[in-house]
Amino acid sequence: SACRHARPTPSILFRRVVSSSPVDVDRRCAAGTTGYIFTFFVFGQPPQVIMEAAFMDSGTTVDKGENARLSSFVGAIAIADLVKTTLGPKGMDKILQRISEHDQSVSVTNDGATILKSINLDNAAAKVLVDIARVQDDEVGDGTTSVAVLCGELLREAEDLINQRIHPQTIAEGWRLARKAAREALEASAVDNSGDDAKFRDDLHRIARTTLSSKLVTYEKDYFANLAVDAVMRLRGSNNLDHIQVLKKPGGHLRDSYLEEGFLLDKKIGVGQPKRIENAKILLANTSMDTDKIKIYGSRVRVDSLNKVAEIEEAEKARMRQKCEKIISHGCNVFINRQLIYNLPESIFTERGVMAIEHADFDGIERLAAVTGGEVVSTFDRPDLVTMGECDVVEEVMIGEDKVIRLGGCKSGQACSIVLRGASSHVLDEAERSLHDALCILTATVKEPRIICGGGCTEVLMAQAIDRQVESTPGKKALAMASFARALRQLPAIVADNGGYDSAELVTQLRAAHASGKNTYGLDMYNGTIGDMNELGVAESFKSKLCVLMSASEAAEMILRVDDIIKCAPRAREGY
Repeated sequence: SACRHARPTPSILFRRVVSSSPVDVDRRCAAGTTGYIFTFFVFGQPPQVIMEAAFMDSGTTVDKGENARLSSFVGAIAIADLVKTTLGPKGMDKILQRISEHDQSVSVTNDGATILKSINLDNAAAKVLVDIARVQDDEVGDGTTSVAVLCGELLREAEDLINQRIHPQTIAEGWRLARKAAREALEASAVDNSGDDAKFRDDLHRIARTTLSSKLVTYEKDYFANLAVDAVMRLRGSNNLDHIQVLKKPGGHLRDSYLEEGFLLDKKIGVGQPKRIENAKILLANTSMDTDKIKIYGSRVRVDSLNKVAEIEEAEKARMRQKCEKIISHGCNVFINRQLIYNLPESIFTERGVMAIEHADFDGIERLAAVTGGEVVSTFDRPDLVTMGECDVVEEVMIGEDKVIRLGGCKSGQACSIVLRGASSHVLDEAERSLHDALCILTATVKEPRIICGGGCTEVLMAQAIDRQVESTPGKKALAMASFARALRQLPAIVADNGGYDSAELVTQLRAAHASGKNTYGLDMYNGTIGDMNELGVAESFKSKLCVLMSASEAAEMILRVDDIIKCAPRAREGY
């Protein structure tokens, strides 16, 4: 208290400290001992903080040493704990409710990437976890929750090791050795059936079922797995998901969803125009078709009679007629425009028997160009340089109570649409996210056809390989490797806990089964036991599991190596 009111000169505070788990020598004495240490205080601040503050602008703060590391660990572990209850086939869902004044929408999901992207965070380490989940979602589509949970468990183990006074660099070195052993075990357990079409299709179906088993559509997972596999197999290795359109139509049940060969466009055909055209020649455009009305911006027109206004309007209509004639001269019988088509051009197309479709938004027009083999044009002076799209038939069909336009027999031959039916928009949104994850993981498997057993089998297998290497590794690195193995075994334990089972019992049974040579055994979450994953049909993509292992361990290592957190306010502009 005397120092607080004295002039700003250093004072020496002589204090006695009892500590059982110290981290920084300047704060505590050796573990489990009683002694005396000297600490310099100026207004309650250590001298190194005072020196740094003298050279830093206002608005800049620095967290050092234990405080920085603890802040990183707490933030990352809290994010991992937030999503770990959604892991596995018996995981729970989260309700995401926006609290904006103009947007209070609600969504129900258990997709890790969707949950993490919806949260506003102020912790730097937590943002790293969100970023690796987003990258996992972009790369393979599945495993977003697993990568965040594994990273959190690694940091939880690292916190215990640091409390034992093991240096972060030593822990990181042990983790790298463990990661190498785990990757070798993972590669050794992978199976490639891409040479046999029937077996490979069965592998894709098993992967899709495993992915969908933790989603909203779990009770229809066989049906939706068939939809996803059929759609991906139509791509014939191109892996361009733009050729697969997912269309959501409220009404009916999830089981009423189906795969439509061809492309569906949720738009309307012009009034009085043909509703069905065979051997369609499609001109795709992004051009203004609304100049039949007077629109003069930034200028003033003064006329002395309404006749002059009518002449201006007639001139505009003449220009529009000329533009429509140029479009029709391309030889197209279907015209699809990204922008609006007003009454005059619509009537011209009707007179000439051309089907005109307006307001196909940017995503729709780009996807149409991909599946029909055409290109999007904005000028029509050179018909010989324009490539038009082609398809066998363009017709209007009914889905439930709505009319949509179907393009069948597209030039690419790979286009298809999956029509989702459901009771509400929330169900449809979650079904779309579930199906998107399945489509992404299947296309990733087509590129990297190796598969592995699921159900926690590979995690226990990798942990077992690490434990064998620990026995021959000297030094403190062995402790870090053992912690890596424990973090891996936490994943099947969390899956079992989320199902309401005894995780300690199941994981110990699983370890004993692997020790006896049953390397394909994992958790049977529907019976609360362990079983052969090959017999149960539980499979995962090798690429997905490898990305989870590498991304989580690298992100955890990066967070572990942090010793300072510097927060800087943006530089203010001069004069403001």
